[in-house]
This record gives sequence, C-alpha cells and structure tokens, in this order.
Amino acid sequence: MWKPYLNGFKIYLQLERSLSENSIEAYLHDVEKLIQYLAIENINLAPDQIKLAHLRKFIEYLNQLGLEANSQARIISGIKAFYKYLLMEDEIKQSPAELLEGPKLSRKLPDVLEVTEIDAMVAQIDLTKSEGVRNKAIVETMFSCGLRVSETTNLKISNISFDEMYVKVTGKGNKERLVPISGSALNIIKLYQDAVRNAQKVKPGCNDILFLNRNGGQLSRVMIFYILKDLARAAGITKNISPHTLRHSFATSLVEAGADLRAVQQMLGHESITTTEIYTHLDREYLRDVVTQFHPRSNGKMSK
Repeated sequence: MWKPYLNGFKIYLQLERSLSENSIEAYLHDVEKLIQYLAIENINLAPDQIKLAHLRKFIEYLNQLGLEANSQARIISGIKAFYKYLLMEDEIKQSPAELLEGPKLSRKLPDVLEVTEIDAMVAQIDLTKSEGVRNKAIVETMFSCGLRVSETTNLKISNISFDEMYVKVTGKGNKERLVPISGSALNIIKLYQDAVRNAQKVKPGCNDILFLNRNGGQLSRVMIFYILKDLARAAGITKNISPHTLRHSFATSLVEAGADLRAVQQMLGHESITTTEIYTHLDREYLRDVVTQFHPRSNGKMSK
C-alpha cells in the first residue's frame, strides 16, 4: 500500500527537487526503514493513517538499535520530506512528522566507530605475541557479529560453524540465536586456536570456551574492556570506547548501508522491542545475505 506513494515521492524528488540519484536513494531508504519497522510491529497502516505516536516509536526503535544521533536526524529529515510531499499532493491534511524530533535521551548514546577507526585499532595489535593474536580475534569477532561482551566471553568453540560461517550465541535469558560471521573473523579465530590456544594448559570447565586468559581460564568482561581501551588509546582515538561500542558500530554500519531492520534486530538478539512471531525465525541464508551485502568486513573469505 506504500509503493504508489513512494513512486510519486521519487518522481517529485527527481523532477521538482532535481536531486542527485544518491540523494533520492537516501530519501527513499529513510522511508523504507519506517516501512520495515511497521512490518516488524505488525502495524498495517497506509501513509495517511500514520500518527505522530507511530513515528516517535519508530525513532525510539532506531535508538534502541544503537543508531547514532546524526543518523537518526538524517532519517527524521527523510520522513519529514516524504510527508511534506504528501501534504503538497493533498494526500493528507496534516503531516504527522511536523512535530517529530529526535528522542529525548536520558543518557548519551555510546560513540560509534568508523571502519577506519576499527582498522586503526587492529593495526596496533602485536601479532608476534600470543595475546595479540587472541585480541585481534576478539575485536574481529565482536565487530563481525555484534556480540555483547558477555556473549563474547562465553562463546564456545562447539558453537562455531567454520563450514557454514555461523556462530550460535547464547544471549540474555539464555536465548540462543544464530549469527553469520565473516571469513576474516573465522580466519583469525582459526589462527588463534592453532597457534595459541591449543598450546595452553586449559583450566577445568573451560575446555569449550574460545577466548582464554594467559592462565588458561575464561576471560573476564573487565579484561575485554581494558583490551579495547588500550587499543583505542594506542590508535589515537579519543572517543569513549567500551565493548558495547563494537556492538553499536556493527548495527550502525549495517543499518546505514541499507540493511533490513528485521535482520539487524534478529542478529543483535534484541528483547526490548516487541516483535511478531514470524520475525523470530528468519532464514539463515537471508541473514547471511544481509551481512554479505552490507557489512564492511563481508569480503573476508574463509581460507581453507
């Protein structure tokens, strides 16, 4: 029911606004993100039936995904332009986006790292040291999969599928989900296992835990925090970095590249947003296609 409105909006941007193809695509993507959200929430409404409350919930959703303020502002601008067009065409009498603003956040959103900044952090790692190989595997895994720090420390070797390029993650409430993982992340994990982990004496109860400390025990959440802080400092990055920064960077890089919101939400394992049953069982091939198409690390192939 939205397609005719989108087609008209596109023609308006081309002929009356004389925008570039890239700008037109950006505006259309903004509206498509709203459409994706409505589908996730099972809200079956036409554009002229949307209220301000729906749009505010949509922006809250983007906030919970971890989208930074500038990106939220960009999407709000696109939504406002779409409804301004509908108003001009007399499709609506009043724009629900007229009073739409960014969410009033009780706390500042975490900083998001650009891919170049993540590369700069990785470049600081000394791969001649055993902990360096492990640390690179940690950074690449967290950014490739959008893992929480606890999901990273608890990641099991038996839950990594090198052939199918997936990891099974146990998230909040012991709920499991499958997340695609890049070939580059799998390659460094394999190197870490072969060159470092297999040579360690593993403490009892940690035989299946992937990332170990130098004593053969499970890494702590605090240790990963310090690893990332030290790498950021060495790379000259002044942003406030935490393990959650990589998770937000994962989500932001996918959403800003145009990935389907449902797929991003599924891979993050979000529980704070009510979704319909149909979206909790997305096809694994579909999730992998999303990562392959939109994630900046997706060109990493698994070496045999």
